[in-house]
Amino acid sequence: MTVTGNDEGAGPTEWGEHPNGVGPWVDEFGTEPPQDPRYDPELLAHGDRRNVVDAYRYWTREAIVADIDTRRHPLHVAIENFGHDANIGTVVRTANAFAAATVHIVGRRRWNRRGAMVTDRYQHLMHHPDVDALIDWAADRNLEIVAVDNTPGSVPLETTRLPYHCLLLFGQEGPGVTERARQVASTTVSIAQFGSTRSINAGVAAGIAMHAWIRQHADPTRAW
Repeated sequence: MTVTGNDEGAGPTEWGEHPNGVGPWVDEFGTEPPQDPRYDPELLAHGDRRNVVDAYRYWTREAIVADIDTRRHPLHVAIENFGHDANIGTVVRTANAFAAATVHIVGRRRWNRRGAMVTDRYQHLMHHPDVDALIDWAADRNLEIVAVDNTPGSVPLETTRLPYHCLLLFGQEGPGVTERARQVASTTVSIAQFGSTRSINAGVAAGIAMHAWIRQHADPTRAW
């Protein structure tokens, strides 16, 4: 697994500047900066404008990732990227919010990071050249693949008990999950829709499905 990006030496824009950030430690708290190794000397000296929860203010990227790793859920998320899908950034950002174990990108290695809002720096990512490579990886770890797509034969997400050790698989915007992905999934779930559109945005669908898993399996008392 890899974590992409590096906060050290980055300017505010590269960090993903956030209006609710904090200034230098001395200005904010009027005391000497802490000596805890989790804290970044540059952030303590100049302020922290990153889009992170308050509990992680001034922490180094490595310290944040290490702390999240102690609380990550056994939920994996995969999205097919055969057409350079622009929704991947949104999927990564949502996976980070729910402390998913890993986001798997299937197909093209390159993806548009704009929607991730630099959360990819705190999220484990893995690339697979094709669906079969993802299948082999998941099988070695006893992960059950659940495809998310509004196709004939799918079952309602709203009434489905998702597996605890789960890999949610999403197709790219438009064509949806590939036929090969549907063949290997233990089940395909669909999201109930009541309007005129045939499908919802892939990034939105991923957020709905991930939250369904969170509602069923996560401990709400451990949320920020």
